[in-house]
Amino acid sequence: EDLIWQDPIPVVDYKLTDSEVEEIKAKLLNSGLTQTELINTAWDSARTFRASDYRGGANGSRIRLAPQKYWEGNEPQRLEKVLNKLTEIQSSLAKKVSMADLIVLGGTAAIEKAAHDGGYKITVPFVAGRGDASDEMTDAESFEALEPVHDGYRNWLKKDYSIQPEELLLDKTQLMSLTAPEMTALIGGMRVLGTNFGNTKHGVFTDKVGVLSNDFFVHLTDMNNSWKPVAENLYNIVDRKSGNVKFTATKVDLVFGSNSILRAYAEMYAQDDNKEKFVKDFVAAWVKVMNADRYDLK
Repeated sequence: EDLIWQDPIPVVDYKLTDSEVEEIKAKLLNSGLTQTELINTAWDSARTFRASDYRGGANGSRIRLAPQKYWEGNEPQRLEKVLNKLTEIQSSLAKKVSMADLIVLGGTAAIEKAAHDGGYKITVPFVAGRGDASDEMTDAESFEALEPVHDGYRNWLKKDYSIQPEELLLDKTQLMSLTAPEMTALIGGMRVLGTNFGNTKHGVFTDKVGVLSNDFFVHLTDMNNSWKPVAENLYNIVDRKSGNVKFTATKVDLVFGSNSILRAYAEMYAQDDNKEKFVKDFVAAWVKVMNADRYDLK
């Protein structure tokens, strides 16, 4: 623990009761922001965590500061809209709540609702206590090294690289200290929740976008479908009999069907009797990412 590096953030001493958390969740879900906007903002805030040097993460809410608020991967226009609304909500609360906690709680509330819409009454664990860093506490130049240039979880590449997209996904996964099953669950959930960068439809193997379900794995492993390459890192998922295009996909999506180990996880989650297991595993992996830099909880 003596070796853990943490970028400076203020000490937070407030606590939220269960009723206060529920009240804030309701405000967030009724704010006019979409579930996808809330989920993406929480994810982008937390995904900077690096287990290699313990930098990044949601604590500090540096996504609202330079340079992070300008990063292409954070979709600055969407981010500004969300942060402005969260600032309004923060001002309306009787108890001062950090922006870092509001960002994470927004994603928490949206995922919980997406699970409920799928028929699963699950509570996504949330613990308040994150602080908000200031510009003075942030060495903007050093944070440039944390800028994402790819994110397989949101099906995004800043540009074409010599390294394959699925290999970049593995690099990102190990930096975030996630396991292969956690990576699989997160990808499957993020796709059906419609969290792709720029709202692309690649890998969104469902007709119920925004509902947390195992549809990604069901369609990925369906032998009635075949994969047809149409461009670099782009495939059509077509019906074998009719030839009709049902979905589109990237290499990151299809590696969960082509790699033998990842396909085993995908087939497990595709089973009818594992729908609830998938939802629970997704939530557990999500919470792990959100709390990656919460050393006070370890």
